[in-house]
Amino acid sequence: YGQIIPKQILDYPRLGCINVHSSLLPLLRGGAPIERAIMNGHSKTGVTIMYMDEGMDSGDIITQEEIPIESEDTGSTLRMKLAILGRDLLLKTLPSIIEGTNKRTKQDSSLVTYAPIIKKEDERIFFNKTKRQIKNKVRALNNRPGAYCIFSRQLLKIWKCRETDNVFNKLNGEITAIYPDGFGVKVSNGELVITEVQLAGKKRMSAIEFLNGLQDKKEIVGRVLE
Repeated sequence: YGQIIPKQILDYPRLGCINVHSSLLPLLRGGAPIERAIMNGHSKTGVTIMYMDEGMDSGDIITQEEIPIESEDTGSTLRMKLAILGRDLLLKTLPSIIEGTNKRTKQDSSLVTYAPIIKKEDERIFFNKTKRQIKNKVRALNNRPGAYCIFSRQLLKIWKCRETDNVFNKLNGEITAIYPDGFGVKVSNGELVITEVQLAGKKRMSAIEFLNGLQDKKEIVGRVLE
């Protein structure tokens, strides 16, 4: 919904208004808790069922349940896991709300963090970041809206990548080598191999398909992604 609901509406239902929020409140209040959990490198997240108030995700907690964030989870896979978790937790929680036996716990204001909605500038990859930071961004924004960089003045979305232990004395963003599954890029603390991409106006494809579409894929080594 993305808007603050007026108090007049919140006060109208006899049993109050509740919300199913995709984080372990008070962590990650806001519109993009799933993406921000992965981008921030969290090892776990979950679902909170809460009473709504006039603030942003600041109401009293009714129930919570957590799940781990797996190393290869993306925004898409984690969203599906949390949707199922939220559905099941809501079904378990509703009877106690209706019967008036549910718990009601105030959020600890000292633990509050925020998950603002993803803006275009959040989607940009900066290769002066660490390989883990960049990979987390790629994972978080897969399947939407996608993390991107600039290749030959064109927007290139990066959908998948993997880390290596290789070390190069090159510029950040410089393409290091061609591998069986993609091409390497120098980042601040090592190398990432880009394995799935999408040029603006084109379909998603493996990085090898992308390379095969270039006039001379060997010349890509040494070029710099921005």
